[in-house]
Amino acid sequence: MPTAEDEVIENEQRYRAGAYGLLAALLRAVPEQPLLDQLVEMSPESDAEPDALFEAMTGLATAACNIDPGQLEDEYNALFIGVGKGEVVPYGSWYLTGFLMEQPLSDLRDDLRALGFERSAETHEPEDHAAAIFEVFSVMISDAASLSEQRGFFEKHMKPWLERFFADLGSARSAKFYQPVAQFGAAFIELESAYLSMRS
Repeated sequence: MPTAEDEVIENEQRYRAGAYGLLAALLRAVPEQPLLDQLVEMSPESDAEPDALFEAMTGLATAACNIDPGQLEDEYNALFIGVGKGEVVPYGSWYLTGFLMEQPLSDLRDDLRALGFERSAETHEPEDHAAAIFEVFSVMISDAASLSEQRGFFEKHMKPWLERFFADLGSARSAKFYQPVAQFGAAFIELESAYLSMRS
């Protein structure tokens, strides 16, 4: 029979997987109305203790209430697509080497194969896109990958560059809705780094 501690751990893992899945959805494509509605519902309770994550979630909920879908599509395109290149390049290889499709992507592909992940034929983005990495990590948590496996993946493929990515996203000229997205991502990654370190 599950203990109270088991339930706490299960809730932690559900929250972690959900947060990574949310970040993946926000970065993968222009958010549609159901996702925006979900963000509104995520607004934290007013009596919760304010911290960076609380402020970011509050900002996300406010932005989701006020954003115009047409403006959001324009913002997403300016940030991530652009003419030739968007304002922000959401790939690990870019942040780690200054170029796309470099050794960090090859290393990631090797580790994904070892973990049992296969690239879908419909997928056109390289696997080191931030959304793809968040999606993979969400699945790892949901599938109860060991904390050792999670920590190894996080330390190798996420921690070295995601802080800089979210800093760039938050300060990008076109970022309005995506400014609180970046704040949420940065605060959550910092929390995850501490969580995985404590669980070592």
